[in-house]
Amino acid sequence: MLNIDKYRVKVEDLKYKCSLDDIDFENTENIRPIDEIIGQDRAVSSIEFGLKMKHKGYNIYISGVSGIGRTSYAKSLIKKNVNMNQNLKDWIYVNNFKNNNEPVALSFKAGIGKIFKYDIDDIIEKLKIEIPKIFNSKEYESHNRLLMTELENNIHSIIDDLNEFAKPKGFKFQITERGLMSVPIKEDGTLMEEAELGNLTASQIADLRERGLKLNQESKDYIDKIKLCEDTYKNKCDELDRNVGRSLVGFYGQYLLNKYGEDEKVGKYINDLCNDIVNNISKFKKEPEDEKKNAMSLFGIIPSKKDDKFLNKYKVNLFIDNSECKECKIIVESNPTYYNLTGSIEYKNEMGSLTTSFMEIKPGALHKANGGFLIINVRDLLSSPFAWECLKRTLKTEEITIESLNKQYGYLVTSTLKPEPIDLDLKVILVGDSYYYSVLYAYEEDFRDLFKIMADFDIEIDKNKENIYKTIQFIANKCNESNIKHFDKSAVERLIEYSTRITDNKEKLSARFNKIVDMIYEADAVTDDSELYVTRNDVEEAINQRLYRNNKYEEKLNEMFEDETLLIDLDGEKVGQINGLAVMGTGEYCFGKPSKITASTYRGRRGIINIEREIKQSGSIHDKGVLILSGYLGARYGKEKPLSISTSITFEQNYNGVDGDSASSTELYAIISSIADIPIKQYIAVTGSVSQKGEIQPIGGVNEKIEGFFDVCKIKGLTGNQGVIIPIQNVKNLMLKDEVVQAVKEGIFNIYAISTIDQGLEILTGKTKNEIDSKVNEVLDKYRKLDKESETYESKIDKK
Repeated sequence: MLNIDKYRVKVEDLKYKCSLDDIDFENTENIRPIDEIIGQDRAVSSIEFGLKMKHKGYNIYISGVSGIGRTSYAKSLIKKNVNMNQNLKDWIYVNNFKNNNEPVALSFKAGIGKIFKYDIDDIIEKLKIEIPKIFNSKEYESHNRLLMTELENNIHSIIDDLNEFAKPKGFKFQITERGLMSVPIKEDGTLMEEAELGNLTASQIADLRERGLKLNQESKDYIDKIKLCEDTYKNKCDELDRNVGRSLVGFYGQYLLNKYGEDEKVGKYINDLCNDIVNNISKFKKEPEDEKKNAMSLFGIIPSKKDDKFLNKYKVNLFIDNSECKECKIIVESNPTYYNLTGSIEYKNEMGSLTTSFMEIKPGALHKANGGFLIINVRDLLSSPFAWECLKRTLKTEEITIESLNKQYGYLVTSTLKPEPIDLDLKVILVGDSYYYSVLYAYEEDFRDLFKIMADFDIEIDKNKENIYKTIQFIANKCNESNIKHFDKSAVERLIEYSTRITDNKEKLSARFNKIVDMIYEADAVTDDSELYVTRNDVEEAINQRLYRNNKYEEKLNEMFEDETLLIDLDGEKVGQINGLAVMGTGEYCFGKPSKITASTYRGRRGIINIEREIKQSGSIHDKGVLILSGYLGARYGKEKPLSISTSITFEQNYNGVDGDSASSTELYAIISSIADIPIKQYIAVTGSVSQKGEIQPIGGVNEKIEGFFDVCKIKGLTGNQGVIIPIQNVKNLMLKDEVVQAVKEGIFNIYAISTIDQGLEILTGKTKNEIDSKVNEVLDKYRKLDKESETYESKIDKK
């Protein structure tokens, strides 16, 4: 009788039991909280190196699964390793006085842009008050009156000459409300009255009209002289206005130059601003009084009206204001669309038409993060049209350009602004997983040049004393942050066990701290209000409630095992039949489920027939596992002679497809049992993949598989014989429920760990390798003999 007890897993190896007796604390209230990265030394080192590199292309890609805390860790590392950027700049957009469609971008030290805007706005407001005062001064009125008198005298002199020319022709020119008009005169030289005009015959009126038209043509030179006088007057008035305003505007301009003129570009804008104000000084004047307006209009001079909208071009668009920035700039863009990255130009509907100006230029995330760090989720970035191309172009050119997408989409384009690009001083951090990194690295050449640093966050960390203590500090920090109850030592121990269970490795802790945080909140929610601290029972209850919320499908399957809708044998021994173990999932919840696997062997030459593959419900990995079985059987039993068998295998009552190779060893046991006609113990379920050399290889989901089979055994009734065979490598992954551990401890459930197929056969059949090989070879020889007889018979038939 074979002794299979040597393969039993020790009770102490079935679960990691956390004990914090060597750490002196009663609850997390007594622990100094921390908010730092735990156990990610490689990723931290990569990020810190990337933060130090100031050269082009050393942007950072942070890789890892969701829930590790990639974004929050990146922010904390930036704050820890990077002081406030002393070169942080404010950016403003101002009018381009030479081309209004191309606004100018000016930069200042952080906080100065706001002051510059205030100074410009303040000076314009002062000019709006002081310039009209200058034009209302007696000195200006005196100069203006002299120019007006000169104009009047010149015009009257020209009109006198014109009347001398017109008198022989029977007309005289007069200045009326409608301007300069020709009036018929009588023989004595006096003006003809309207009553007298009414008494003229039709022929006289026609003659008068004809002579008037001829006179107007002949007097064109005199009219041109009057217009020339008016133009001269206007030019002299404009020059007088400019001279008057130049001193005042120059005073404020010099003030701005003294304060901001060190920057050549800013100094040029100030000069352009002052020159434009001087050239348009009349826009600041008050409208002339009615009498003066009437006098000017008599000579055909239309006074300019004050236009407040005109003054908008002297405004300052404080585009980026860093005056309140007291630490390193970190911008997390959660919606990285094209316009959210590069900024946009907004339009206003005025009287049915869309208008815009440099004041409507709005910043994007690249502008807001300029001088600091921009963090973007790579999936969100790649799902937004043109966003990746925009980011890539910006990093390559080191300029942020605001452009419309109308051309790219093929829309009709109206004239719009083309703001001057802003210099880029920025490090971009992309957050994603390894899949996106691999795709971008393989297919996007620019990605390799722009993101030279890859920081890879692991999903698990070493379970050493330092990381355990930091985890306790992390729990304390979350309790303080969320203002919830602190955890006592027993509750912390259960949380650490929960963290280890998530990793499926007794030597590791989970780095997916979002799951730990969720359990902290849920344990606090279920605790009794009368308790001062969260206890182990509270954490256990929170875990059980989470399982209950998600295990409906598992319960339905267990009900089907109980009422024998799903057939499974847990007693006795059968040939060519075995219980395999699979893992199923519904969202975040996974559970194990036993499945009956059967094999039928008969004489033939097709080898192993995978029924799931024949109906196209077998995945590629499962197909590979079945092909490995053919290699193993051929190497073990067919080196000298052909196998001469056909064996069909299938998962009974499975209609959803099969993938993975974790059942390959299970299938091999069923096939060997079917060939040799050796029965297999039905009360022992099996999991584990196998190599062509017969080595048992580790699998995933070992805890769920064992617990799933245990649940079915409990439903059917525990006999003490039931158990599970697992790969020996998976012993380190065991973190079983207390109920399963207790059942093993009491001897009513068994867990075996093996490393070879032969060891598994010993447990399942109670026979040695030699005994099994003898039975298999006996059957194979029988099949070969029958094949030979059949071939001889067929040969004789052919000869006849």
